[in-house]
Amino acid sequence: MSTSEEFRRRFPALRDTTYLASCSQGALSDTLATALLEFQYTLRQYGAPWDQWMREVDRARQLFAEMIHADVNEIALVPSVSAAAYQVASTRDWRSRPRIISTDAEFPSIAHVWLAQRANGAVVSYVSDRAGVVDAEDYGAAIDETCRLVSVPLISYRNGARLPVQCVIEKAQSAGALTFVDAYQGAGVEPINVKELGCDFLASGSLKYMLGIPGVAFLYVRDGIGDAHEPLATGWFGRCNPFDFNPRDIDYPPEARRFESGTPAIPAVYGAVAGMRVLAALNPEDVRAHVAELGQYAHDTLTAHGEDVRSPADASLRGPQVALLDANPDDLAGYLATRRIITSPRGELLRIALHHYNTVEDVDTIAAAIRDYRRISAQSF
Repeated sequence: MSTSEEFRRRFPALRDTTYLASCSQGALSDTLATALLEFQYTLRQYGAPWDQWMREVDRARQLFAEMIHADVNEIALVPSVSAAAYQVASTRDWRSRPRIISTDAEFPSIAHVWLAQRANGAVVSYVSDRAGVVDAEDYGAAIDETCRLVSVPLISYRNGARLPVQCVIEKAQSAGALTFVDAYQGAGVEPINVKELGCDFLASGSLKYMLGIPGVAFLYVRDGIGDAHEPLATGWFGRCNPFDFNPRDIDYPPEARRFESGTPAIPAVYGAVAGMRVLAALNPEDVRAHVAELGQYAHDTLTAHGEDVRSPADASLRGPQVALLDANPDDLAGYLATRRIITSPRGELLRIALHHYNTVEDVDTIAAAIRDYRRISAQSF
């Protein structure tokens, strides 16, 4: 298994850049750079090598299945996690059990998909956070026999708070509700075993901690889950045999591929495969431990510098992100970028995202730069 130092050497930009934005886009690895060149080569050399591209699609599906301990037939390739959520929501029947349970910690794009189902009779309820943390008891109190679907992010995009996913799934199961887990802010740095979680659906894309690029995402569909309605957002990849080319017949495979639609973004598939191959050299538990240790160090260091840290102080509630409050986080991020420190502002928070390639020195670098920014800002008044 690769150590964090060996892993870091796979990312050439880290020689002159402090990269702390994996919650938005993972750093560019040598493997990803090579994979994108390989895709260009297939275009130049072969023109339209669909056989090669389809092997890469199958490889992506297999690698994601292995990452989350699923069967390959339980994985669908979709354009985005929003598309994954739509495929789940639009194939449900909301008449007898109309409620969808979401949370204010949900990424808006997912929440918007749930809200759009109100046109089909769904009723959306939200579980609020308390000081940035979502409590298991609050989720549990919202779940009853009127719920069709319970949606819970693995990690909140806003401040890196870890949600009580296991407890929520168990409560939903006892009420007979289905569960959807958005793992985008965890997949790649959090060990995920869908068999242990027991969730019905789980989705993640490849561009963040999974170290790919935008354009492709994955939907896990637990074997045996049925649909009230067949997917209407469909296409030739959602057929039993996509290469039958029969415009007069539509069939749906029983496995998760029934949720696929048109041609996948092949360059993004190459990127996803590259990212998952790099991650496959790591022990997921080692990655989680490394990130947790850095997160605690970042929390303690920034707090000691007087920063208003809005990610949970309790390490058990904190994912791979430390977020701090700022009056103008875009300005702060812009200043940091001039010093080749890459972060991700969202709303009123500056998000500092940690991966296995990050180090204590990265944390010290950004902490010192933020302190300089505060000093310069104070002098300007």
